[in-house]
Amino acid sequence: MNISIITVGKLKEKYLKQGIDEYLKRLSAYAKVEIIEVPDEKAPEVLSENEMLQVKAKEGDRIFSKIHPDAHVIALAIEGKMKTSEELAERIDNLATYGKSKIVFVIGGSLGLSEDVMKRADESLSFSKMTFPHQLMRLILVEQVYRAFRIIKGEPYHK
Repeated sequence: MNISIITVGKLKEKYLKQGIDEYLKRLSAYAKVEIIEVPDEKAPEVLSENEMLQVKAKEGDRIFSKIHPDAHVIALAIEGKMKTSEELAERIDNLATYGKSKIVFVIGGSLGLSEDVMKRADESLSFSKMTFPHQLMRLILVEQVYRAFRIIKGEPYHK
């Protein structure tokens, strides 16, 4: 199984990098997981609706350039479907069973994902109705993917 996490923006926080690196190391026993960073679009703090759409479109183009055509794309979005850890594990296991060995999770920038990226996504996933910093979502996502593989393999993991 090949899992890519495409994310907008650079991760600067050392503590988040350390946590992500720890889970990536643990995940290497189960799958090939890579994090692909695409640059965020520089924009002023206050934007018009049109400017926001332009920023998301430019970031979306960068995301598209990293998605393999036959990948199963899961967009992280507040309006996505919420799943339990067990349901996420079952989904990943089912994708592998039915020949989808390339899974791409997409984490947008501070403004979210463009409409085109959402249309390309095969499904969207929400971790909460709350908004989280996209840098923190990387850590939460890799932990949940690790947890999913532990569940799939029937291995113990803290509940």
